[in-house]
Amino acid sequence: MKIKRVMIAAPRSGSGKTVVTCALLQMLKDYGWKVASYKCGPDYIDPMFHEKIIDVPAKNLDTFFTDEENTRELFHNSAKEMDFAVFEGVMGLYDGLGGVRKEGSSYHLAEVTKTPIVLVVDAKGMGRSIVSLIAGFLNYDKKHLIQGIILNRMSKEYYETLKPLIEEELQTKIIGFLPEKEKLHFESRHLGLFLPDEVNHVKEKLQAVSELFSKTVSIECIKEIAESAEELEFDETLTGEARIDSYGDINHEKAVSDLVEGVAVWDSRPTIAVAKDEAFCFYYADNIHLLEEYGAKITYFSPLWDEKIPEGCHALLFGGGYPELYAKQLSTNTKMRETVKNAVENEMPIVAECGGFMYLHSFLKDKEGLCYDMAGVIPATCFYTGKLVRFGYIELREKQKHFLLNGEGIKGHEFHYYDSTYNGADVIAARPVTGKEYSCIIENETRWMGFPHLYYPSNSVFTRAFVDKARKYKKAGNSLDRSAYLLH
Repeated sequence: MKIKRVMIAAPRSGSGKTVVTCALLQMLKDYGWKVASYKCGPDYIDPMFHEKIIDVPAKNLDTFFTDEENTRELFHNSAKEMDFAVFEGVMGLYDGLGGVRKEGSSYHLAEVTKTPIVLVVDAKGMGRSIVSLIAGFLNYDKKHLIQGIILNRMSKEYYETLKPLIEEELQTKIIGFLPEKEKLHFESRHLGLFLPDEVNHVKEKLQAVSELFSKTVSIECIKEIAESAEELEFDETLTGEARIDSYGDINHEKAVSDLVEGVAVWDSRPTIAVAKDEAFCFYYADNIHLLEEYGAKITYFSPLWDEKIPEGCHALLFGGGYPELYAKQLSTNTKMRETVKNAVENEMPIVAECGGFMYLHSFLKDKEGLCYDMAGVIPATCFYTGKLVRFGYIELREKQKHFLLNGEGIKGHEFHYYDSTYNGADVIAARPVTGKEYSCIIENETRWMGFPHLYYPSNSVFTRAFVDKARKYKKAGNSLDRSAYLLH
């Protein structure tokens, strides 16, 4: 596959990757190109900016979540109809698992996908010292992927002085700069950037940034760099059902059928209702796509604005987000809370991650100490701790077989400032670098509820099991429109 592509990366977080990426995406879209964006790592919010505000398809790619071949294949499937692909890096260019391994790093993703890199360097407060910084990154670039440099937070006058010096000494291409201006900054909170809908005049702000970008950065140089990307090869047999089975043993189909005895995998399609609104908005595109590949119909509902879960649904999916910011509104929507509780108590299958897990508690205590009633599925309280409780990549293995096969794991990550009086103890989470383990997740045959966010393509057995459980629920004649627990 030959597609124009470039990665925007940086020496560290806070260097300006997101601003440059958004500006570039907006410019390419304004040119009329079909462009897609890819966020390196597990971040949810940057892809939301790309998709919701700039209106380009966005997804995550992560070389910890998926091996090299499957990472390439996931990229190919989504980019093959596009004119241009823009990758946004994570943290520092070479920072991977635990800050020490290459897996999960921006550089590893660029290496796996053969994507040339434009390095964004925060130059504020630096003179000639910036030469040594760039030299170090170029020297460490064993695959010679860094093809251009953008200097951020630098005046035009100083840029014109430093640009020829850097290019002469390092034989590298400096393709532009961005001045230091308040409008080039996006506000952040504890989980990352503010959500797109929370930023005042965000579309106008991005348009202004892209216009400035077009004046100070050479788009022609970026296009040349993107066009230099090598043709990407991958195993074309890893598509569709063949790809799904490739994540593990060839007997996965039979093994997962054993999880839900007596249910044909491609029997009538069940409907999975996905909570999606301002409070629940953290979903990987590939997770939803994989549910659909296994036969699920997806419908969306809002725990904030709707009065009940959708009629005719056969399973529930609650993703992460910011329920703590909407605790009062979630609490006052008593009809929704009661229908969710009744559905789960009547054994409707459910998967709930992080913010969704918090919503299922009896109570949520916010950072001001105010306590709100939640769905009451889990007899426990979620509360603000004032610090990161757990952060980083994990691999999860069940103690008893419900959603996964014996001895197999699914990959994910945690990033939350809230904790629970009961986090569950049915699954073992292991850190990939340190090997440290801890118990988490509340699960049984129909429930998977906990703080960890999951990446379904890392073990598609989980996805198939979830869809099969929904199918079994449907086959038994259960759904919201037929069950006795409807509120009148």
